[in-house]
Amino acid sequence: MEVEEAFPLVGQMGPYQVYLCVLLAVLLQLYVATEAILIALVGATPPYHWDLQELSANQSHGNQSVSEQRAFGEWLLTANGSEVHKHVHFGSSFTSIVSEWFLIGSTSYKVSAASSFYFSGVFVGAISFGQLSDRFGRKKVYLAGFALDILFAIANGFSPSYEFFAISRFLVGMMNGGMSLVAFVLLNECVGTAYWALAGSIGGLFFAVGIAQYALLGYFIRSWRTLAVVVNLEGTVVFLLSLFIPESPRWLYSQGRLNEAEDALYLIAKRNRKQKCTFSLKLPAERSSREAGSFLDLFRYKILLGRTLIMMFTWFVCSLVYYGLTLNVGDLGGSIYANLALSGLIEIPAYPICIYLINQKWFGRKRTLSTFLFLGGLACLIVMFLPKKKDTGVFAVVNSRSLSLLGKLTISAAFNIVYIYTSELYPTVIRNVGMGACSMFSRVGGIIAPFVPSLKSVQWSLPYIVFGATGLLSGLLSLLLPETLNSPLLETISDLQSGDKESSTGSGSEDEEFYDADEETHMIK
Repeated sequence: MEVEEAFPLVGQMGPYQVYLCVLLAVLLQLYVATEAILIALVGATPPYHWDLQELSANQSHGNQSVSEQRAFGEWLLTANGSEVHKHVHFGSSFTSIVSEWFLIGSTSYKVSAASSFYFSGVFVGAISFGQLSDRFGRKKVYLAGFALDILFAIANGFSPSYEFFAISRFLVGMMNGGMSLVAFVLLNECVGTAYWALAGSIGGLFFAVGIAQYALLGYFIRSWRTLAVVVNLEGTVVFLLSLFIPESPRWLYSQGRLNEAEDALYLIAKRNRKQKCTFSLKLPAERSSREAGSFLDLFRYKILLGRTLIMMFTWFVCSLVYYGLTLNVGDLGGSIYANLALSGLIEIPAYPICIYLINQKWFGRKRTLSTFLFLGGLACLIVMFLPKKKDTGVFAVVNSRSLSLLGKLTISAAFNIVYIYTSELYPTVIRNVGMGACSMFSRVGGIIAPFVPSLKSVQWSLPYIVFGATGLLSGLLSLLLPETLNSPLLETISDLQSGDKESSTGSGSEDEEFYDADEETHMIK
């Protein structure tokens, strides 16, 4: 029998696969989220003051006039390192790379740059690890990437200089983004196809919980070096447990290694307490071959060109706003730890809400995506009309913090929908290429996102104007896309052009294609 026929016998979601979900979709994502937004606390700016007589002695950061800020900024441009260390004094409430290497004034951009280095690493890792895992196997590449991820992340905490820290952040991003993507594929290939979307949803949900967990750790551990090292304890536990999981039986089968695939399936069956199941795997006599689509096909056909450009921009906006709002928590006022925790917890309701709405005929994929993007953009734009510092009356509730959290809720829902919607917009022959191209643009959004909050130095609400304008524009553009709810997935570009919505391979194949789409829906953010 073929490998798909063996899964009903060994169990599609038995006790052991539930354990794998806890390991690879819960515990692993808690760790992945921590590394993804590490800079939110490690790069936060502690309160500081300076003691220059000619610049009004003992003025505090955040409590000085515009002219004093300008004078201090001009002094920073000409002062050498020893002068800055002598006259600028940071508070003792917590430490960060800012207080360690005095990343203030003209060097404050280095904090955003370190975060961008991380997302640049994710960009490289997502591309390279997929190919490596196809060649060398899921488990080997996952474990190798995970081990290096922990090693480089620990090195973060012992960085002797900013340059070392920035390079190690790039390497952490590369390993973290790559290994978590391979882990997602490995998990899906160890469970029945009917549970692929569920496994992905669990991962996305606990990524949000991981943000709140990191805020809690940061509240109790105020030294950035200790925090950067301690967060890896959880990763180390997950890595050690991962040593004993099986290789993907589907990957082994695809490589023609039938005996090893059978061993992996029997191991799953044993741990699912199905000792008596017996089967023998055989390769299919004839493997169906499909015409493979190329990257250029996305732009060669007019109908694909429109969908691709809109979805690329939408993915870019989702990543830009999602990480921009997350990394901007230090500028919302109040406790940075509470803000960061709320930023993660506010995502949790987004998952059930969007899953319910996208399956309703009166809303569907298109309207739900457009609505959440529009609401997120609107919430951010309203910030520009609020008084800068007024927390009384209605402004005690409607303020930059509450609107930022509303924006985070809606953009999280949009991010969840866009994976599902994109997979359904492309024909089978070009679906992976289309998903990969759109995902690439989301990485670009992540690379740019850390710099957007810095625009507050020009005008305090400018970051929200950028988030709001891009959110509104992507919400309007998404209305130009077709609705895909209850529509069978298309096989070829010819089917797309002719508008033929009937599957040429029957209902069984149609179901299989829907599962293929679900596999693509919840890759790492």
